[in-house]
Amino acid sequence: MELRDCRCFLAVAEELHFGRAAARLGMAQPPLSQRIKALEEALGTRLFDRTSRSVTLTPAGEAFGHEARMLLELAAKAEQTARRVGQGLAGRLTVGCVNPAMDAFLAAGLAAFRASAPDVELTLRELSTREQMAALVAGHLDLGFVRDAGQAMPGAYRTVISREPYIAALPSGHPLARSRRIPLAALDGQTMVMPPRGSLPRLRDAMTAALSQAGAVPVVVQEAASKFTTLSLVAAGMGLALLPASVRVWQRAGVVFRALDGALPEVVLSAVRPKGRRHPAAARLIAFARDAATGRLASAGRQV
Repeated sequence: MELRDCRCFLAVAEELHFGRAAARLGMAQPPLSQRIKALEEALGTRLFDRTSRSVTLTPAGEAFGHEARMLLELAAKAEQTARRVGQGLAGRLTVGCVNPAMDAFLAAGLAAFRASAPDVELTLRELSTREQMAALVAGHLDLGFVRDAGQAMPGAYRTVISREPYIAALPSGHPLARSRRIPLAALDGQTMVMPPRGSLPRLRDAMTAALSQAGAVPVVVQEAASKFTTLSLVAAGMGLALLPASVRVWQRAGVVFRALDGALPEVVLSAVRPKGRRHPAAARLIAFARDAATGRLASAGRQV
């Protein structure tokens, strides 16, 4: 039995006239009569009682009609669901992110994504870049937003979303806070809060190398991986810190931000997706993330 059999049956059941049902279906009457006869033979029971003057449903026909309607409704729902998932408007999406991505573009991108695709079941996990890459390969993430230092990313496609400089976060009463821009050389001998070498070795080494090249040897008084802990330590006067420019969205009492002059590397944040796995909702979120990173969401007033 095919779905077309159900549609033919219901047309006859609703019209109770083979000629009108055939016209409604856009087909000739003889093929319709043959299809209904073949359906009855396949089911082993009559669905209609026919006379020269009337067509009526048998008890089996009434029961079959109820189930046929539900079957067609389920088929229509399945078709609609598949289409919406294919458009990135429904389904499930598991996303990983590093914290800087949230400040730089992801908070705005997620808001636009949720407005455009409220039926997507979204799960967001804050993970390190290394943890995200492992989760992508294992099939536990559909999409990740990671720090991109040009490292190899086997099994994944990358799309650069944003690039931003580092800035200095200083205690509000710090002498260097009087300057609008701070050269890296001015950090020589300054007390600093730095990323931990154990968990963020690549970042720590890049900062140390840039400072050394500028002739600056700071005094590392504390290590902190979280930007929130780092800002709290800066506010407490423990020292200054180097953080991505998007940290400006956090207005921490006792902390001021200043631009830097020097050869610090950019903060590059990329979206990564598993190779060989197409996910329309992930592609939709990436598009919104890029719009947020480039300011197109704000400039267009995009609240879709």
